[in-house]
Amino acid sequence: MTKSLAASLRSIPKDRRTAFLETLTENAVAAMPFLWDAWANPLHQTAPEGNWNTWVILGGRGAGKTRAGSEWVRDRVEGAGPRDPGRCRRIALVGETLDQVRAVMVEGDSGILASSPPDRRPKLITSKNRLEWPNGAQAMLISAVNYEALRGPQFDAAWSDEMAKWRYAREAWDMLQFTLRLGDCPRQIVTTTPRDLPVLREILELPGTVVSHAATEANAANLAPGFIERMRARYAGTWLGRQELDGMLLEEREGVLWTRASVDEAREPAPDDITRVVVAVDPPVTSGKGADECGIIVAGVRAKGPPEYWEAWILADCSLKGTPQRWAKAAAAAYAGYAADRLVAETNQGGDLVESVMRQVAPNIAYRGVHAAKGKRLRAEPVAALYEQGRVHHVEPFDILEEQMCGFDGTGGKSPDRLDALVWALTDLVLDASNGPVPRIRTI
Repeated sequence: MTKSLAASLRSIPKDRRTAFLETLTENAVAAMPFLWDAWANPLHQTAPEGNWNTWVILGGRGAGKTRAGSEWVRDRVEGAGPRDPGRCRRIALVGETLDQVRAVMVEGDSGILASSPPDRRPKLITSKNRLEWPNGAQAMLISAVNYEALRGPQFDAAWSDEMAKWRYAREAWDMLQFTLRLGDCPRQIVTTTPRDLPVLREILELPGTVVSHAATEANAANLAPGFIERMRARYAGTWLGRQELDGMLLEEREGVLWTRASVDEAREPAPDDITRVVVAVDPPVTSGKGADECGIIVAGVRAKGPPEYWEAWILADCSLKGTPQRWAKAAAAAYAGYAADRLVAETNQGGDLVESVMRQVAPNIAYRGVHAAKGKRLRAEPVAALYEQGRVHHVEPFDILEEQMCGFDGTGGKSPDRLDALVWALTDLVLDASNGPVPRIRTI
């Protein structure tokens, strides 16, 4: 296996490394950061050989996918000299949003501008959402949300970043394919942390697709010290860890009530006319080092019209591990911070002690104890139906909560504390319509 220059330099003693660098001219030293063939990780950052149309890099967070995409664009665009033509002259840069294209693919630390040597660096024409190289090549910045914008232009290469996050992944991908009609051999690269999207699986199965894989560890030398260790300590062995750190494309478990796609589609900012807010608490059975987390979820409802039209928003996940005093203080802080109307807590395990602990830290809190008479799946099914109806939204990605949701099939295992709290919150706000909304408009 061929080592990159970076790996080779790291593998020799420091004094020999220093001696080698001192033999280089000033121009050679200045050029070294831009010699991608020397620095690239051959496992996932070097373009495969052979006759392919689409190169997909599936990698964990921070695995070096963005740099690989930037350098691939450079390889397609640049010629022998700064003004000499390259193999491609019209590139599509497609990301989740236009802001993401600019912030990550173009202007980011591993983006095209940072990766290009000064004499070959393209100019960003903000008013036209376009990059222009000294040799005349151009790249168009495109938002996957605005996929209809792909009906007009045509390209000889394309880079799609974080495709698994695109809201309209299939629509944007299909429109992009129709634009790749210039040149002798239009090619494209996809760099993404994988998610189980049907369109992504279809792309991977096409005969013209080649795939590279990389875990976050592949780029450890360029990450903050201790980052990987912290992430592994928290997420090792979880669905989220296998997906976000190992870069694995995981299939949805059979029988789950929520899918990744359905949760992704629930993203939406909270409106200004939230009617009522609750904090729901699922207290742990035990305390101490081996105790479960205390699920603490903040949710709000816009109660307009009949209850069957009410919509809810998950506003915050404040769950944590700790003593009863600690989680009670966290729940009280969430109650105060979001000006909640009620705190709802499951009492199956703690009974009156749950209210007693809460009253110690927040004597005047509006409290409602709830007792689970049904199994977890039966309680969760009506809440899952609200998601299917498009009536529940998440104001931001809640990674651990959403992992519990998408991994829950009701067959047992570790208690889904955050999911339990979410179910109690939405049951109180939406399903128990007899509780009624507080007749006022509030600002979150």
